[in-house]
Amino acid sequence: MKRLLCATLEANMAHSVEVESAFVRSLPYFAIVGLAQQSIQESRDRIRAALNSINFKFPAQRITVNLYPSDLPKIGSHFDLGIALLVALQRENVDFEDFYCFGELGLAGGVKSTVSIFPIILSLASRYQNLRVVVPNESLELVASIPNIQAYGVDSLQEAIEFFADKNVRDSKLAQSTHELLKNAITIEGRTYVPNDDFELDFADIKGQRNAKEAMMIAASGMHNVLLEGSPGCGKSMSIKRLLYIMPPLELNELLQSAANKSLGGADTVFERLRPFRSPHHTSSRPSIFGGGSNFGAKIGEVALAHHGILFFDEFPHFSKQVLESLREPLEDGRVLISRVNSKICYETRFLFAAAQNPCPCGNLFSSIKSCKCSDIEIQKYKAKISAPLLDRIDIYVQMDESGVDDISTLDSKQMRVKVLKAFAAQKKRAQSELNGKMDDKSIEQFCVLNAEADDILKSAAVRFGLSHRGVGKLKKIARTIADLDGCESIEKAHMLKALSFRQR
Repeated sequence: MKRLLCATLEANMAHSVEVESAFVRSLPYFAIVGLAQQSIQESRDRIRAALNSINFKFPAQRITVNLYPSDLPKIGSHFDLGIALLVALQRENVDFEDFYCFGELGLAGGVKSTVSIFPIILSLASRYQNLRVVVPNESLELVASIPNIQAYGVDSLQEAIEFFADKNVRDSKLAQSTHELLKNAITIEGRTYVPNDDFELDFADIKGQRNAKEAMMIAASGMHNVLLEGSPGCGKSMSIKRLLYIMPPLELNELLQSAANKSLGGADTVFERLRPFRSPHHTSSRPSIFGGGSNFGAKIGEVALAHHGILFFDEFPHFSKQVLESLREPLEDGRVLISRVNSKICYETRFLFAAAQNPCPCGNLFSSIKSCKCSDIEIQKYKAKISAPLLDRIDIYVQMDESGVDDISTLDSKQMRVKVLKAFAAQKKRAQSELNGKMDDKSIEQFCVLNAEADDILKSAAVRFGLSHRGVGKLKKIARTIADLDGCESIEKAHMLKALSFRQR
């Protein structure tokens, strides 16, 4: 009996699977046991064709392949390569050691990639050190970029057989190259980050709106949730779409996790310098936003795909009440838990939430040119769609100025990004585990140090506006980011006053 290692994905967690094979004297038959789902059972025909392509002669015996543990459901065509290797090398003096093998077989013996390979290996690498994996060559560059991993690439089943039969061939297959994105990486406090130098959408395109641009810098620097309100055409959506290009750089592990989430969502697994940006339509269903299903039918939702990036709700009040109220948990806890009878699936959801809305149903309430046609009842009903507890989780509120023909461009994205990077570096030098906008109560007390004047202003504002404990903490976090942009170690009076100016009244 021989064995090698593979793995299966259950929701967003990979589990190691031992693949065992044995030839038994009996009527010829090829069996795969161990709670293998349909995609694995179908692999028998692919494996037969691939082995025939290299002139392998099937023995007149029963071939039994077992996937251990037997009580864990397995799914995925990436088991093909490991099973075929066990069959082909069953009678050879070959030790598969602790190699993990992944790949789907073509009928001509080629080894192909699947969307599940990268998230599986990434999940394994987060729990096990010094993994050694054999993958299709088309996945090699991506997989090899995962830290503390030895990745080997093969193009065909014949190459994979030679890989295990000849140690010299094995050494030549080890990936040595560095991914193109990582060649321009920067180091801050001993950590590797991938900066973005692409400003495809530039804040220079937005005329005026100096207050809104400052709010965008603060939001980006500390990952603060932001709400823009203003008349149609004033630049709300334009500002938020450009926010992506001034965001702090992704850390290497964050970049890997974002790529893994994209593959779980069914997209091609690629590395990108830009953080994730998700903008679901207001007619989207609750499962599409938060994820749904159970076990192997579970699908990742928009809030998890936005992890480490931006989740943008345009036309904020038009989303369903169920979606809006369900948003409170991922905004507060940084995770979403999908509970079912047979499984519980937890996704990380630490993102910058950005929303845009009109001031009234017709949109002209703030306009000095057009008259608002909405009644007080209609405006009140429109505003009431966003509950107070949800608004309490939004850090920055900006009332956009009305656009004018004489407006000029003030800041461009490159200038804003320089300031954001400065504030980002200041936070990292304090050894914060999270950026300012995502700090917990303990971190707020440790890092949000106010001088006497700023403390007096905060206490007066708490009494005057009836601020909750969350509201006080929110003001401290915003003021901390403003101080970082100014290069100040402590929060001063001017920083607290500016933080108060972004509070929704």
